[in-house]
Amino acid sequence: MTENDGRVAGLLLAAGGGRRLGGRPKALLEHRGRPLVEYAAGVLRDAGCTRVHVVLGAAADAVRERADLPGCVLVDNPEWEEGMGSSLRAGLESLRGTGAGAALVSLVDQPGIGPEATARLLAAHRSPATLAAASYEGKRGHPVLLGADHWAGIAATATSDQGARAYLKAHADAITLVECADVAQPYDVDTAADLARYLQ
Repeated sequence: MTENDGRVAGLLLAAGGGRRLGGRPKALLEHRGRPLVEYAAGVLRDAGCTRVHVVLGAAADAVRERADLPGCVLVDNPEWEEGMGSSLRAGLESLRGTGAGAALVSLVDQPGIGPEATARLLAAHRSPATLAAASYEGKRGHPVLLGADHWAGIAATATSDQGARAYLKAHADAITLVECADVAQPYDVDTAADLARYLQ
């Protein structure tokens, strides 16, 4: 693992309301006896991100009350119901002026992606022009590393649940893919069946 001097900030998107989970906010799903958002923020820290911003939306007050997130910057997204795009925009905006040259973006509902895979992606950072993504047997997935040179373009195209997808598709030739299938499983916790299968 390379030492991160703060140039890459962790950005955790944790605002979702869990529509397919009967309206249970994903940040508050229990994992290893604690809110899932705690685990996900810890993954970013353990991977080497010294600055971690967490975007909250659904049940933000309850997340603040129940989750132990020491050292994290908590960012409210009042437009969270619009989808992941609004959370990504809020998160990138919160990093302006921090000196971060890139954002390592992870999703709260992917507990199968741990510090080892995340650290691999962190090590792909070269400059504010870097674009990188974890890949799984050659298929691009999360997390993604977004150099600051790209933030304005990403924010301009991040709508509904697309996040950075449109921007990354348009800049596919510039993306460094970091293979992580040997150390991570990129499943999402979206349904009650997922809860039973992946969280305990």
